[in-house]
Amino acid sequence: MIRAVIFDVGECLVDETREYGTWADWLGVPRHTFHSMFGAVIAQGRDYRDVFQEFRPGFDLYTERERRAEAGQPETFGEDDLYPDVRDSLATLRADGLWLGIAGNQTVRAGKILRQLFSGDVDLIGTSDDWGASKPDPSFFDRVAEVVPAEVGEMLYVGDRVDNDIAPARVAGMHTALVHRGPWATIQWRSKQAEKLPTFRIDSLLELSGQIAQFNAREH
Repeated sequence: MIRAVIFDVGECLVDETREYGTWADWLGVPRHTFHSMFGAVIAQGRDYRDVFQEFRPGFDLYTERERRAEAGQPETFGEDDLYPDVRDSLATLRADGLWLGIAGNQTVRAGKILRQLFSGDVDLIGTSDDWGASKPDPSFFDRVAEVVPAEVGEMLYVGDRVDNDIAPARVAGMHTALVHRGPWATIQWRSKQAEKLPTFRIDSLLELSGQIAQFNAREH
């Protein structure tokens, strides 16, 4: 049975459209051009950070994050950047009696924002910077398994990427849900892995409650 649900952050809970737009502005690149290159890099199966290299060879994302912060333009997100189904979905899953967590590749700064946004809504928030391990490395999912109070086979990891979320979480022994939104899921949705690997394929987080209930009823 599924007893715990753990969510990725970017393009799962948070719509990153505005944030990537600010990166285009920082680079001095038209937003349409930046987004087009972003999609091309994903479609080629490359690391999204290669997008920055295409416009500025030698670009160091961590260094530029610091420069943006010093310039008063730090990476940020807020309530308005959450996908519209997030709040209702979390409330429903909580009412269903499920343990809830958030765990993704995020900075310490993002972790602080997440704790402000979701204080009291989830049981745990962990980031790659907190743990010193990033997806898709198995050590990230080992860390998730350590901190979630359930057996690994009772966990459901929800994400938008087959390569970073679904495949490694499944290798770790977790159930998975692929949510159909954002550039990665849109590009990967009809791939063989996207069709075969996830326990659930959903268009909205609001589908999770019913899907989990049906799954648990079959397993009970």
